[in-house]
Amino acid sequence: METVLSSFSNELSNLVQRISPSVVAVHARRHFPSSGMHWGPDLVVTADHTIAREEDIRVTLADGKSLTGSLLGRDPGADLAALKVPGLGPAPAMNIQDKPVLGEFALVIGRSPDSGANASLGIIGAVSGSWRTWRGGRLEQYIRLDAMLYPNSSGGAVVNSRGSILGIATSALSRVAGLAIPAADVTRVTKELLEKGYVPQGYLGVGVYPAAIPESLKSKLSLQNATGILILNVEKGGPAERAGVLLGDVLISLDSTPMEKIEDLQTFCGSGVIGKSVSARIIRGGALIEKSIVAGERPQKAR
Repeated sequence: METVLSSFSNELSNLVQRISPSVVAVHARRHFPSSGMHWGPDLVVTADHTIAREEDIRVTLADGKSLTGSLLGRDPGADLAALKVPGLGPAPAMNIQDKPVLGEFALVIGRSPDSGANASLGIIGAVSGSWRTWRGGRLEQYIRLDAMLYPNSSGGAVVNSRGSILGIATSALSRVAGLAIPAADVTRVTKELLEKGYVPQGYLGVGVYPAAIPESLKSKLSLQNATGILILNVEKGGPAERAGVLLGDVLISLDSTPMEKIEDLQTFCGSGVIGKSVSARIIRGGALIEKSIVAGERPQKAR
């Protein structure tokens, strides 16, 4: 038993030493820094909620060297931010694990400019499919960590026992446990941030509210939906108005995808729908009609 434990301990220590040079400290808020990962050439990815200022950002490397970073873009919904750090150089080779396994070990590696690299060990306590965060972002998976997240752990690396990158640690997307933002989402979001500085979202230009469909109408129209989405507002000049959508219409589906709650509409309106014509099935005056809506891009809120 002693040999097994000693071997396991050595493996964990070696793993921290191998991954920690890719983990930096990010100084962008008061009191204490967060962590970040060297994700590309002169590129650091960190947790968006730890970026309290967009100027005077410093990054501390594993060798203690301090570099100046600038904000390239941020996605509060996914809790990710990308920083350009001139002089950081190319990113180290990383092995990405796309399919986390419930119950496998998860090691969270962060960095503090005072104590250096730090680590905590736990397991993956829960894994789900596609998930909408309370901040409004969409992640490929919900990965809950049964591991301690220190005040500076957010933005740090989450790796499995084989050293594969599971994602980026965050304490801001769940009130019950730390999570790993999946590596696939980090790559996807970072690409969009590098291109635009934000993550674009599809836009129909409607205000909505879920509404129950009477059983008699369901039977008459041969509908499967228990509810639809009632159109409460149609923005002037928006995609829906141009398509002829009216106040009081009830949206049943978009491109054959059922629309029963607001989250269904939010999920459908990802960046992939922008500029595309989508077929909307609508109840109007007790009858089913179809409208073709060309989805736009949601306007960015002024900072």
